[in-house]
Amino acid sequence: MMTEQAAASAASVPQTPTVISAQGLNLVYETSDGPVQALKDVDLKIGKGDFVSFIGPSGCGKTTFLRVMADLETPTSGTVLVNGVPPEVARKARAYGYVFQAAGLYPWRTIGGNIRLPLEIMGYSKPEQAERVQRVLELVELAGFEKKYPWQLSGGMQQRASIARALAFDADILLMDEPFGALDEIVRDHLNEQLLALWARTEKTICFVTHSIPEAVYLSTKIVVMSPRPGRITDVIESPLPKERPLEIRDSPEFLEIAHRVREGLRAGHAYD
Repeated sequence: MMTEQAAASAASVPQTPTVISAQGLNLVYETSDGPVQALKDVDLKIGKGDFVSFIGPSGCGKTTFLRVMADLETPTSGTVLVNGVPPEVARKARAYGYVFQAAGLYPWRTIGGNIRLPLEIMGYSKPEQAERVQRVLELVELAGFEKKYPWQLSGGMQQRASIARALAFDADILLMDEPFGALDEIVRDHLNEQLLALWARTEKTICFVTHSIPEAVYLSTKIVVMSPRPGRITDVIESPLPKERPLEIRDSPEFLEIAHRVREGLRAGHAYD
């Protein structure tokens, strides 16, 4: 039983505001072969400043869930709130930036021009566009590459430019759909380190889709394990790892223990088949 002193101490701990919440979320696609349920009874809360990774087998609904948050998909039932409002309202309020699996840079625009594009559409003044472009290029360590074209950059650098574009209008939430999946392991490790440093500097809330257990464990404060379709959440793992994480932490007993739990959660998800 909690003592009065312990209860008072617990009550004094500030609660992290909820930024994204899902309750009873279901999404069913109507196809020519009949209905396909992509998400089933998903409940989740994501706090301000969390780095949350979604991991599960292909087709489990990870990207679909991210697209629901971004107002790119409409759930069949249940609720999703982003900053306390429906995704459509959050989208119009520019609450988030979205980074896709492919960099999606226009080859006829320079790197600076690609980053400026959302700012141009949103009506920012040219001086403010220039200031924001320089700031985010420095954040992703691409200062000096503004006048280069995408084809002049490596795949990893293109993805960093894509992240810079998503950060340009300074949204508090960053939605990332397996942005490093096509890169080799050495480049991926480097970008993982850079992304953690970026997160520490900006204190954004990040939702990150991945198929990689080591990547999910290394990056996250919270790991959401999902089952095969219909996508359910089989486990939510709060990471005890420190915020400062050198790559060598992946050899630690704590890291391996979390990775084992993620693997067990993925196996448990297959029991729904």
